[in-house]
Amino acid sequence: MAEQITPRSEDYSRWYTDVIQKADLADYAPVKGCMVIKPYGFTLWENIKEGLDTRFKATGHVNAYFPLLIPLSFIQKESEHVAGFSPELAVVTHGGGKELEEPLVVRPTSETIIGHMYSNWIQSYRDLPVLINQWANVVRWEMRTRPFLRTTEFLWQEGHTAHATAEEAREETMRMLDVYVDFAVDDAAIPVIPGRKSESDKFAGAVNSYTIEAMMGDYKALQSGTSHFLGQNFARAFDIQFLDENNELQYVWTTSWGVSTRMVGAVVMTHGDDQGLILPPKLAPHQVVIVPIWTDEEQRTRVFEVVEQVRKGLQGQVRIHVDDRDAYSPGWKFNEWEMRGVPLRIEIGPRDVEQGQVVLARRDLEGRARKRMVPLGDGLEEAVQSTLDEIQDNLYQQALAFREEHTYYPDDYEAFQEAVTKGFAYAWWCGDAECEAQIKEDTKATIRCIPLEQEPGTGTCIRCAGEAEERAVFARAY
Repeated sequence: MAEQITPRSEDYSRWYTDVIQKADLADYAPVKGCMVIKPYGFTLWENIKEGLDTRFKATGHVNAYFPLLIPLSFIQKESEHVAGFSPELAVVTHGGGKELEEPLVVRPTSETIIGHMYSNWIQSYRDLPVLINQWANVVRWEMRTRPFLRTTEFLWQEGHTAHATAEEAREETMRMLDVYVDFAVDDAAIPVIPGRKSESDKFAGAVNSYTIEAMMGDYKALQSGTSHFLGQNFARAFDIQFLDENNELQYVWTTSWGVSTRMVGAVVMTHGDDQGLILPPKLAPHQVVIVPIWTDEEQRTRVFEVVEQVRKGLQGQVRIHVDDRDAYSPGWKFNEWEMRGVPLRIEIGPRDVEQGQVVLARRDLEGRARKRMVPLGDGLEEAVQSTLDEIQDNLYQQALAFREEHTYYPDDYEAFQEAVTKGFAYAWWCGDAECEAQIKEDTKATIRCIPLEQEPGTGTCIRCAGEAEERAVFARAY
């Protein structure tokens, strides 16, 4: 099966689309730029969703749902917002066989419709804070698309909160960025760099935008989640006011933050290899697959007695699947589940039954190190769980080592230009938009973020040699 997948070294882009299709994550839809998320891919997304949703609720947020269709006039109320999204809007002009009195926009994001509703719901400081998240689909008319990474329609969550003070809203913005970091590291096993976006790259209508940036297997960056401090921009546009404790009218302070199905692409490109997917156990649709091995009916009966024993012992502790298909050989099944990224395979054959053992095969290792024999009995469940924990940690450590190996600290512009072709470049930046634009023109690299963690002192801008107070991470990106 691996022969059906283009090697990463030959064509990384083709490798990615091969894996998406061969591993049964998604397929192309009839409408250009759209995709059908297949059950295996959707289960992966559901596990991502569960990991995030649990964290949101633990920080006091509740879920709601807002309409897909938004009056065009709402989008036009916030000037930066309309300018930023106009090229990507899908606009509905007819409905029910008639031309609409006002065109409707298929939501590209929901700040406007939610701002309108908050203006009706919020009257007093007692109504604050409002901490709402929604799971939804959005549409942005993309010219260049790639499954999960950039599609015309995609799934995501978008949090929208309103606060009485700027300080509270800023705290919320950073709190949710921390939630994204925790999820990426702990569940997705992806090391990320949290940081601030430059003024030219911030969200349309935001005061400040923050991001988590990850390195993919081809050394490019992927923006994996964003959190925005919106100030009072949308509050003023939609007249979201409240009476404070002194009975004076004030505008609220708002935030928004989101992670999308792009995270599926991040998992694929961070951990995958030439054999296909490698999924972190916390997100994998099947954490364990049992592959029975037999050649005749007598062996089948004996093997499946043990298979059922193992399945019952693990049921409820891990997401487990028994591949009992008769039409495929064990070797074919091994290859398929490796391609689909299952973290741990349990092989049970007649010899294993005789010897009272099973074979554990890890997806994250190669060669002889990937397999070991484990006795049947009370210790098997513990061995499986500890192995899954080891796989989860190992995937993170491998990804972190890969990023560190391809991170550079160039001292001059020539070295900088070479560095961004090979990975991330940390470099002093003066903060000037012209320098930022010239770097992009010269190298095709952009400022991915200004990391929140900065070394003390100042330096000289990597391009103009002017005084610089912060280092930025530059990279080519998706």
